[in-house]
Amino acid sequence: MGFKALGLEAFPADTVEEARIILHELAKGEYAVVYLTEQYAVDMEAELTRYKDELTPAVILIPGTEGTLGIGMANVKRAVERAVGADIL
Repeated sequence: MGFKALGLEAFPADTVEEARIILHELAKGEYAVVYLTEQYAVDMEAELTRYKDELTPAVILIPGTEGTLGIGMANVKRAVERAVGADIL
């Protein structure tokens, strides 16, 4: 609910399947950035691969209430390496 306090829309999901459906709906709509918890991302590899090279939405992985799994930071590191051509992080 911290995102709502910042003026962002929140679409909570109780299951991975709900998260998949919501992600696909948001991708069809006007959303350029979608934040997804790492805990759901673990079980949504196919969906993340599908949107990885698309212009929108940018799917940003964030830690959930259980803490970080390190997936989001690893993705950022890979993206920077791809853009810069070297590991600068």
